[in-house]
Amino acid sequence: MPGQDQGQDHLTVTVMRGGSDAPQRPEAFQVPAYDNQTVLDVVSWIQQNTDPTLTYRFACRVGMCGSCAMMVNGVPRWTCRTHVNKVLRDGALEVGPLRNLPVIKDLAADMDPFFDKWVAAEGRHHPTRSRDDDIAPIDPAGDDRQAASAGIECINCSICYSACDTVAGNPDYLGPAALQRAWTLFNDAKDDSRDAILDAVSGKGGCHSCHSMGSCTTYCPNDLDPLSAIAGLKRATVKRAFGGRK
Repeated sequence: MPGQDQGQDHLTVTVMRGGSDAPQRPEAFQVPAYDNQTVLDVVSWIQQNTDPTLTYRFACRVGMCGSCAMMVNGVPRWTCRTHVNKVLRDGALEVGPLRNLPVIKDLAADMDPFFDKWVAAEGRHHPTRSRDDDIAPIDPAGDDRQAASAGIECINCSICYSACDTVAGNPDYLGPAALQRAWTLFNDAKDDSRDAILDAVSGKGGCHSCHSMGSCTTYCPNDLDPLSAIAGLKRATVKRAFGGRK
């Protein structure tokens, strides 16, 4: 390989190519193997040295933005934080776009359905006060605040959405991230629309569609627990249905 030492070890990397205008197909590349290289390093090497038409996303490279999320040997991962030597299978690596989302091209998935469901789950703040009012005091140690704070580190990378088999089998399902956001707002004392949130998550494709398999929690790179958040929504919707309160 030009520019590499003759004794340089190499990896066989299979990348899924194609997208909305062409069927997806696997394409194999030989990539130099280095110590401590990440999957994003490998994808970038292919684009920079072998095929400049390879399409993928990345931004921060340090696990802050989530834009580099892809399927790596069948598992959704942040590729910037995934070291190759920890995920190799028989010396080989397969990289594809996130599942459960349309593919724009190659490794770039269309995130619109993911964010559409975020909106459908009432995943937006409904303020109790205007900017002209004093800020409401909040007890950071309160149970509601603790429940709300448990999910605020979600960065919308869609790892949980791609890991979810319920999403794969039910396109109407809102998905773990949107439901976790709904639970966060439901527990936020500064949010004024608990009923609107429960209305949004109790209908078709809502929290009761979850099969409690737990892949969302297992694969979340930020160690969040969407499964518990969804369970909380299930309890809240049932209590309301029977005339109770949270």
